[in-house]
Amino acid sequence: MRIKRTTPLSGTARRSRAVAIAAGLVAVAALAAPTAQANSTGTYSANQLAAASDAVLGADVAGTAWNVDAKTGKVVVTVDSTVSAAEIQQIKDSAGGNAGALRIEHTPGRFSKLLKGGDAIYAPGWRCSLGFNVRSGSTYYFLTAGHCTDGNPPWYTNSSNTTYIGPTVGSSFPTNDYGLVRYDNSAVSHEGTVGSVDITAAANATVGMSVTRRGSTTGIHSGTVSALNATVNYGNGDVVYGMIKTNVCAEPGDSGGPLYSGSKAIGLTSGGSGNCSSGGTTFFQPVTEALSAYGVSVY
Repeated sequence: MRIKRTTPLSGTARRSRAVAIAAGLVAVAALAAPTAQANSTGTYSANQLAAASDAVLGADVAGTAWNVDAKTGKVVVTVDSTVSAAEIQQIKDSAGGNAGALRIEHTPGRFSKLLKGGDAIYAPGWRCSLGFNVRSGSTYYFLTAGHCTDGNPPWYTNSSNTTYIGPTVGSSFPTNDYGLVRYDNSAVSHEGTVGSVDITAAANATVGMSVTRRGSTTGIHSGTVSALNATVNYGNGDVVYGMIKTNVCAEPGDSGGPLYSGSKAIGLTSGGSGNCSSGGTTFFQPVTEALSAYGVSVY
């Protein structure tokens, strides 16, 4: 279980964890069935939707992701291929009287942090993808996924770990999924681009936005944003919040890579299911949150 954390460069406190997890102990119990029921039209209040979302978290089933769909007034629970019918029933039982507020959707493959190793970056033992080059004053850094930087490893440009880039100086995972690495080797270039695309600003995602992802395993793929503020349970206590849900494919090694729309930075690849042959669902850490946490900007 991942437990080591570092304080972000800017000193900005991370958002409070919605669930406390200790080694050997799951500290979340299924919520009791709420007494409030949907009205005769089958609609649910904001409080009921929030309670249903909390119940999904309380069920603690790995391979699930969920978000509130304001258009339909439902909590959309996306389950990967590892989630059994019994576990789906467990989620519904946890929601109790608000179970009708849940809409279960299936996605092929297995949700996983796409860890393996923009451009490939290497830490001793694994490979990820560089997200966005950023700066604070005259100091240059890059952002990547927090599950890549967990443990504060050094980073290299090659798999033999001979060309040093610099150290991890900030890491936040789980809850969030972003990390910061400083360029300490002046011989390593750090352009403000993703491939040939010049990134000039950062922006928040919107539902329906056309986006493109680049990663060191699968290259460039595009799609659209399908939901915001999704929670993803990767298992073993690795729960992340506030994620961007998309239909863009990704595979192991694409972790940390950039999600962008035109010249605007949007997110960092967190994880998902499927592959770039059959498709799938991929989740991204909003980049604006990481920029704010570390007091850095794209350039």
